Amino acid sequence: MPDSGLISGPDDILDLIVEARSNGSDFLILHKENLHYDFFDLKTGVAGEILQKFSNYRMKLAIIGDFSAYTSKSLLAFISESNRGGVIRFVASLNEVLSGLNI
Repeated sequence: MPDSGLISGPDDILDLIVEARSNGSDFLILHKENLHYDFFDLKTGVAGEILQKFSNYRMKLAIIGDFSAYTSKSLLAFISESNRGGVIRFVASLNEVLSGLNI
């Protein structure tokens, strides 16, 4: 992860995926504040590039945060569609993540 603490692209997330895999995990949990704001601007392509890494490496990702402030119809549709799939989830709390993982 860069010095800023923000994940700003696929290389940053790849480092986390490799670290998680080496520790026997098949999922990551991130807070939305750890993602660069470009992630939430779909025109930049950052979200697609990052999420493609999770698909390629068969890892799951949960992003915790309050997404109600976003008004972009395309972003809200992206969040909704992601939540229907099994790889990426946008959730409000850690409890929601953990209950979905059946840990």
